[in-house]
Amino acid sequence: MPQITVDYSDNLADGFDRPAFARDLHSAVVEIAAAKPPACKTRFRRTEDPVVGPDTEGHALVHVHIALLPGRTDETKSRLTETALDLLRQYVKPADGQMLHASAEIRDLDPSYRKFEGE
Repeated sequence: MPQITVDYSDNLADGFDRPAFARDLHSAVVEIAAAKPPACKTRFRRTEDPVVGPDTEGHALVHVHIALLPGRTDETKSRLTETALDLLRQYVKPADGQMLHASAEIRDLDPSYRKFEGE
């Protein structure tokens, strides 16, 4: 915990500083949601062929999913969502002429969530 997944359109591959975004998002999750630094895990998934409405050209998409153990207030979740969006503004630079569609959400992990660590 937290489990962070970032889906981004392939046309952002060169304009998205993913390591810096993850580093700063992890710091924010620790500060805002009281996570432990070693528990922060982010994976990035490049997606192809973004389509917005009837258009296929000129759009770039990025969506941040953050799953936390239950117990955070709605205020904490909202603050973390806004911080994630601010970080996207800082670290995602779409190509000229591209419209960026950025979003983020926080959800509670299901009670069935389990993990293990080992070699």
